[in-house]
Amino acid sequence: MQSENRSPTVALSLGALGIVYGDIGTSPLYAFQSAFGSSSGVTYSPAHVDGILSLIFWALILMVSLKYVFYVLRADNHGEGGILALMALVMRRFRHKEKLHWGVVALGLIGASMFYGDSVITPAISVLSAIEGMSVATPVFGPWEVPVTAGILVGLFMLQRLGTAGVGRFFGPVMLVWFLAIGGFGAEKIMEHPSVLKALNPAYGAELVALHPGLALVLLGAVFLVLTGGEALYADMGHFGRRPIQLAWVFIVLPALVLNYFGQGAMVLEHPEAVKNPFFMMLPHVVLWPMLILATAATVIASQAVISGAYSMTAQAIKLGYLPRIPIVFTNEEQQGQIYIPFINWLLMMFVLALVFVFRNADSLANAYGFAVNVTMLVTTLFCWTAALEKWHWSQFKSAVIWGGFLLLDSLFLVSNSLKIVHGGWFPILFGACIFTALSTWERGRMLLRRELADQGLDLQDFVTSLSTYPPQRVEGTAIYLTPDPNTVPHALLHNLKHNKVLHERVFFLSAHTADVPHVDPAHGIELKALGDGIYLLHVEYGFKDEPDVGALLREVERLHDLEFHLMETSFFLARQTIIAAKVPRMARWREVLFAWMSRNAQAAADYFRIPPNRVVELGTQIEI
Repeated sequence: MQSENRSPTVALSLGALGIVYGDIGTSPLYAFQSAFGSSSGVTYSPAHVDGILSLIFWALILMVSLKYVFYVLRADNHGEGGILALMALVMRRFRHKEKLHWGVVALGLIGASMFYGDSVITPAISVLSAIEGMSVATPVFGPWEVPVTAGILVGLFMLQRLGTAGVGRFFGPVMLVWFLAIGGFGAEKIMEHPSVLKALNPAYGAELVALHPGLALVLLGAVFLVLTGGEALYADMGHFGRRPIQLAWVFIVLPALVLNYFGQGAMVLEHPEAVKNPFFMMLPHVVLWPMLILATAATVIASQAVISGAYSMTAQAIKLGYLPRIPIVFTNEEQQGQIYIPFINWLLMMFVLALVFVFRNADSLANAYGFAVNVTMLVTTLFCWTAALEKWHWSQFKSAVIWGGFLLLDSLFLVSNSLKIVHGGWFPILFGACIFTALSTWERGRMLLRRELADQGLDLQDFVTSLSTYPPQRVEGTAIYLTPDPNTVPHALLHNLKHNKVLHERVFFLSAHTADVPHVDPAHGIELKALGDGIYLLHVEYGFKDEPDVGALLREVERLHDLEFHLMETSFFLARQTIIAAKVPRMARWREVLFAWMSRNAQAAADYFRIPPNRVVELGTQIEI
């Protein structure tokens, strides 16, 4: 019986290797060598090698093992993780405190924006650092590193539309081979130079910080590169669960990373010239090409993980109301989590290729890397501090000691990463600022639009009452009006009455709301209220990972409430708003223009809710904001 229970956990842990740990697992390709890069100003010396290895080891223990694996994975939102899921969890505490509520939203959007920055930089630096190994194999390939990297990345993005179901099953085994390989070759070098293990002692890292505080501050930016991908442990928790992710880290990923970093350190201590690319230069020549192929496969898998993460983040942002609806393609009918978003795919590809051609090598890209992930990690710390008080019922003192300590470490890394801004760190800030502007503008615009519609709207109950006094002509059939506000009459119905002067025999006002939980049971998420005169108010709650489907919804209503619907005999009325600028604008003019553009290009509600196109009637209206 125990073996039966153990088998799914082992399978999930293997799957987690391919999705969760792809990013952090490929960090050895560039993290250690970046500490001695041209921009860091750090020169080779045995003391520096020992100090850097000590800082790397204790960063992995404190920031990944303790913070994420032990604590953050406990801050789940009904089993789901990620910055937006965590934001939704924290928002419950400040639901009735408007200023704090908006502060939480702002922090969450900043963290989400920086996550997109990570989704752009990770594919570029990971694949480029792997291909740079070709120059170690033979200098002839030096001029071809950038074109080959670009070709691999273009191929990766073009294959996204096919989904990962076919190749995804190989991700875990490939990454298992990768971790065993990098751990094994690292262990081999450690056995040749076992004295390197003394750097496990935190005193060596502390000594470097104490004797050279300025240098240590710069080095923290390079040390932080070993942590990139740590946020993925939490973001992908919903796919695998907490325990498989923890087991994969403790028994496979952490030992392999530590062995490889210390193996690189041993190589550099023995051959100082290897500091320019210690990962590939410590490999025996006979396995150089196989490892180059394996490294390329591992970096493609790491890139796939963050690209898929960007799709999932976008889908959550749309459902939570922070992005307009855009077309989402489901690449696997059995698993809703496997999606493809064309707009996001081509946007990411454009920026990833731009990074490769502008920075041209992993050392330069390392300067742009880190800041975005660092900001997301800091926001996660702040949110978990709140979750510890609210969800785990910790004392103020315990929360301050533990999360205050993590916040201090996050802040130190952020200061160090800030030093990279002029050397390339400006990119994730600029990219994140653009994403944040889009997210916040859409959220603000939708709020103003809802207010304007409510101000112009007619109270629903008053309207139903008036029907008995001034009854319109009724026609056969069922009409369903989508409405954002269940308390007011939809504009589409008012326009229909004004122009056609008829009302259907049965009228349903359908309002949908996204809850702050990942999934809502249809049996509990559907509320039907009869208002009289054949008019019903139908309200449905969706989780932020549920997919709206009107056909499925109506079948569930039939089952729960003994009503009958014939989808091809039902008319769906939708109002399509055209945004125009008010004489006295309620937000900056440029933001109004941006919001209007986003609104015009949003996916039609009929497509989003999967309404049969031949049953849709759209009625336009102009709204000033």
